[in-house]
Amino acid sequence: MTDKVLVFYGSYRSDRMGIRLADFVVERLEKRGLDVEFIDAKAVNLPMLDRMYKEYKPGTAPEALEALAEKIKSADAFVFVVGEYNWGVQPGLKNLTDHFLEEWFWRPAAIASYSAGRLSGVRSATAWHGTLSEMGMIVVSSTLSVGPIGQTLGPNGEPLGNAGDALEKAFPRFADDLAWWTEAAKTQRQKKPPPY
Repeated sequence: MTDKVLVFYGSYRSDRMGIRLADFVVERLEKRGLDVEFIDAKAVNLPMLDRMYKEYKPGTAPEALEALAEKIKSADAFVFVVGEYNWGVQPGLKNLTDHFLEEWFWRPAAIASYSAGRLSGVRSATAWHGTLSEMGMIVVSSTLSVGPIGQTLGPNGEPLGNAGDALEKAFPRFADDLAWWTEAAKTQRQKKPPPY
């Protein structure tokens, strides 16, 4: 059975450069035969967190929240494509993830970071690692870090120059690490129900 992977992206800016990395990740995972769905926080457009999904009585959550909860619960793994805002995380993506908790549990997550500068969003990736772990995901050790994004990927996510070549070389390990943990988590869930 094909693994279902959700790729999350969170920039709300009008000139979004990180979408290039999201496109790259989606296309490369699809080439590996995975069932990949792109989740754009801006398109989902959840309101600022008032109530988490679990705080609604069954059948009363807003439609967008209910639909996304079902996608998260049915996924085998997640990839978070994260930008860095002033050494921190993007508020749009953080707001989206905070609407859920148990829905994330017992599945692996991988982080692909980017920035316009040479540090490639690694400070944001570091912050996301702790956040995703706290939300019950197994965060894989392999990451992708892309920067400057405009010199690494073209408008359609195509690798550019030496930086693009380095990204192409790094991607297989990133995807293999996520695949290993996806299989491990699926196997364990089939053998034994999660403890909570």
